[in-house]
Formats: sequence, structure tokens, C-alpha cells
Amino acid sequence: MKLIFTSYVSTNEYDDPAQWLKRIEAYTGILESLGRIHKVTSIEKINYEGDYEQNGVRYIFTRQKQKTVRFPFRMHRLIKKLQPDIVFINGLIFPLQIMQLKLRVGRKVKIICLHRAEKPFSGIKKYLQVAADPCIDAYLFSSFAFSDRWKSNIDPGKMKEVMQASSIFSPTNQSYARTITGIHGDPVFLWVGRLDANKDPLTVVSAFLDFVRLQPEARLYMIYQNQDLLASLKQLVDSDENGASVILVGQINHGELENWYNSADFIISGSHYEGGGTSVVEAMSCGCIPVVTDISSFRAITGKGKCGLLYEPGNKNALLQALQKTSGMHRLEERQRTLQQFKEELSFDAIARKINSVIASIQSNDE
Repeated sequence: MKLIFTSYVSTNEYDDPAQWLKRIEAYTGILESLGRIHKVTSIEKINYEGDYEQNGVRYIFTRQKQKTVRFPFRMHRLIKKLQPDIVFINGLIFPLQIMQLKLRVGRKVKIICLHRAEKPFSGIKKYLQVAADPCIDAYLFSSFAFSDRWKSNIDPGKMKEVMQASSIFSPTNQSYARTITGIHGDPVFLWVGRLDANKDPLTVVSAFLDFVRLQPEARLYMIYQNQDLLASLKQLVDSDENGASVILVGQINHGELENWYNSADFIISGSHYEGGGTSVVEAMSCGCIPVVTDISSFRAITGKGKCGLLYEPGNKNALLQALQKTSGMHRLEERQRTLQQFKEELSFDAIARKINSVIASIQSNDE
């Protein structure tokens, strides 16, 4: 089948196709897996025009002056020319454009939309999403829990649970990885994320400082991209006699994270909300055991606790209890469960398999 993937959003700060594809490689791996049995084309919008082939996928780059275009006639003409069987649209917030697309490509071409953590429209704009719903054959959500809030805007029967991205990383020898990162401790916990209220680093560190009193060799390494709560975090760490057990690493280039994930025993998160939980998925691909909040995205990622531990977000005591459980955990067995969960549910091939299942289901609706 001919599959086209695209979006109505332009990222004009990029003008090199190779750099752009490197930037979105956690997503393009899905296209490459699908490309083994389908003809896959992706229309990308950066400050560049031309064709580009990579790992069996054709990328067509087109310039778009505006960030978004309400009447994308040029792109729709291109899609029509490519004669697709299915068009995948990144984002659920383009009902006007999708109605135009359906008019252009016709009834036989299927349209699948990928949820990108957007919230449903309300007010007058809500009726645009309601009006566009008949044009769309399926919606892909990383977790069904996210779809609940959309049920008054779109047909619940079209909602499918499929992850939107995976990880390019893989497990390596922990001892070797630690010679590169300099990590030490037993066990080692790793935090990767923003220092903001949603990620809740203060609750995580507070619980960990209590835990390290019982497990003095434990260490928590924190990698972060912003400094919103850094002053409060430093104050918390510096005022505690066990503060040295928390190492504030700061920013790390994405490509270097593979060694950090492979150096750690556990990935820890305090998030109250996550669209997809990319850092946890990446950590799991390297065998990091998740100790994460009991929110919809993490329940989906961990298979409702098939691997790792879930705890109530914002609850320091619940996190402390989860940390204490790690002390009696058979780490090697739990690591293998984590890697198995990633392979079966979160890898590029697993996501492609689920998308193929969605394709089969919407094709059968016509029979």
C-alpha cells in the first residue's frame, strides 16, 4: 500500500534534511519499519525543498512560509498526485485542513490522525472537529486515557491505542557505560526531564533523600534541560546531610544519553502529566527499570505495571515506598521484563505492527 505521513506545521529553523531527520529519528524509525511492506512517503516542512531517501522511506521536503496554513492547496495537490491509499496526519487540531484534504483525495483514500498531546477544542471551534470527524477513519492515541476528553468531539469507536515514537537506543554493558559517564552507586537512579512543577523534581528528590538514609550507597543523577526549579532543588539538596547522593548533572546532548541510560539501574519520574513519556521509553530500551507515576501514559508504557513500579503522583510517601521496594527487587529479572516490554509494545517494529492492525481494520470496514 501507499502510505503518506505529513503535518500542517512548518519548522523553518531547519534547512538541512539530514539534520531534520536526525532530530525526529524517534518517529522516523516507525516509518522505516512500515516501509518494509508498504511504500512510505513523508512530506516534511522545513526551510528546504527537494527529495531525500533514507532507509527505504522517501521524504519530500517543501517550504511553507507560515507556521501553519489554513488552506494548504499546494500540499493537497501533491498528496493527490502521489495517489496514496492512506494519509497519516500528525495532530488532531487541523479539522479545517482535513476536510479540504478529504475533498481533494476522495472517498477511497483513508485518513488517520496521530494525537500529539493536544487538547480538544471547545466552544465554536469544537464544531469544526465534530464536522471533520466523518472524514477521518482512525485516531491514534498513545494511551486510551488521553482519548477520554475527546469523546464529545470525535467518534470513540475510531480511537486506537498506538505509541507515536520509540527509541533509537539499545542496551550495552553497564560497566563499560559507567567508564564513559563516571556514574557510580548501588543502585543508581536516573532522572531526565525539565525542572518544572509538572515533572515535580522536588517531590522526587525529597523522597530519595529519605530513601538514601536506608540505602546509603544509592545515587540519583539528574539530567535536565531548564532551570525553573533549580534554585529550590539546590536548596533542598544542600540542606540535607545526604545531599551528596543527588548529583545535578545538567544538560546532556541527546546522543550521549544512551550511555547514561545504560549506566543506570532505574529511571525515575515524578510527572503529573505526559503526552508520551519519551525519556522513559528511551531508558527502558536500554534496560532501565521504571519507577514512575501512576498516570495514563506511564500505565500504557509499562503495561499497567508489567515492569517496574508505579506510584501516586505528588505523593512523597508513595514514592518512598516504591523506592524501598527496589531494594528487594531481583534487578536482572526486572531488567529483562523491562526489555521484553519495550520490544513487544514500544519498539519501532511493535508500533508498526499495531499500525498495520489499524490499517487492516479500517480496510475491512469497506468490505
